[in-house]
Amino acid sequence: MYAATRETASHAHRRLIPGWILHFGAFGVFGVALLDASPIPLPIPGSTDILILILGAHGGWPWLLALAAVSGSLIGGYLTWKTGKKGGEAMLDRTMKNRKRLRARLTGWIRGHGIVTVCIAALLPPPIPLMPFILAAGALGVTRRQLLIALGIARSLRYGAEAAVALLYGHQILRLWSQYLAGRSNVILYSFLSLMAASILFGIWQYRRSQHRRPRTGN
Repeated sequence: MYAATRETASHAHRRLIPGWILHFGAFGVFGVALLDASPIPLPIPGSTDILILILGAHGGWPWLLALAAVSGSLIGGYLTWKTGKKGGEAMLDRTMKNRKRLRARLTGWIRGHGIVTVCIAALLPPPIPLMPFILAAGALGVTRRQLLIALGIARSLRYGAEAAVALLYGHQILRLWSQYLAGRSNVILYSFLSLMAASILFGIWQYRRSQHRRPRTGN
């Protein structure tokens, strides 16, 4: 009878967690983390964190999810750093032309404490955006090695802590999800996909626009 009760509870949990979330798996977490740190970031802050918590709470190997998230974040962060390095300060000016005060502060933080600034930005929870910090790091001389070390340490701590929370408090996480969000899973899915598509298209448009504006050097 006890086994039957456990099986019933397991089936109940599966009904509470939308199938589209479970289908992400470690590969989905990797892809979302990559996009989240790339030059075309996800429009919903904390998408990677939510996936680790929900999938980990459902028994999806939390440590593997954390490793996938760290790997994706490193690749996405490198792409953003490379974009900043290639575009230089001129690209940084164009990207943040309407936020001059933040641009000045970001420049001071990166030049004064480059690797520490990136590390702290990668540790901070949503809605703090990571992309401007990595873009500035590339434009202002932070080396690739420094970036990967800072990002690797920070993301390992953040995603590792979330994996531990999912492992220790999985039942409570599932209960909160079912109480507040499970009934709106389809709305969340379609909104997420629509915003992701819009974000990617906007990023491509912005990148092509910056390429056209880049000054051409003579022979």
